[in-house]
Amino acid sequence: MKTLSEQLNDLAAHAKEAEDVAAAMRDKNQAALDNQREQIKTKMDRQKTAAQKSASAAKNDAQEWWNQVRTDINEKLTELRSKRDQHRAERDVRHAEHQAEEAELDAADAIDFAEWAIDQAEYAVIDAALARADADQLAAAEASSH
Repeated sequence: MKTLSEQLNDLAAHAKEAEDVAAAMRDKNQAALDNQREQIKTKMDRQKTAAQKSASAAKNDAQEWWNQVRTDINEKLTELRSKRDQHRAERDVRHAEHQAEEAELDAADAIDFAEWAIDQAEYAVIDAALARADADQLAAAEASSH
């Protein structure tokens, strides 16, 4: 298992990739955007397949799913805070070690979720850039035909 520091470094690198996509969008580098979109789509497809193997298929629409994710995260944070407060009262070393391990696992899960969210955002930015490029090309073609 990667350390939290390593996971955060990976997340930072992933965020840098999203930043590079935004730069390509500014430069209107459509070939680079198409290539990056395909790479991200392949990665997201792999992640989706892996997620489907480890979890039951979602039946709610995206908004219901997002509301549930937020609820789950809030409940988990409440549970973690409660456990942390209990730990402080008990001053039990074994309990503290267990709490630390659980907190580290939760942090790792949050980082995985953040990476997935960045992929989704990056994909949406590329789609927007490509849609804008198509619209600009159509507008230019229409203007030149008149």
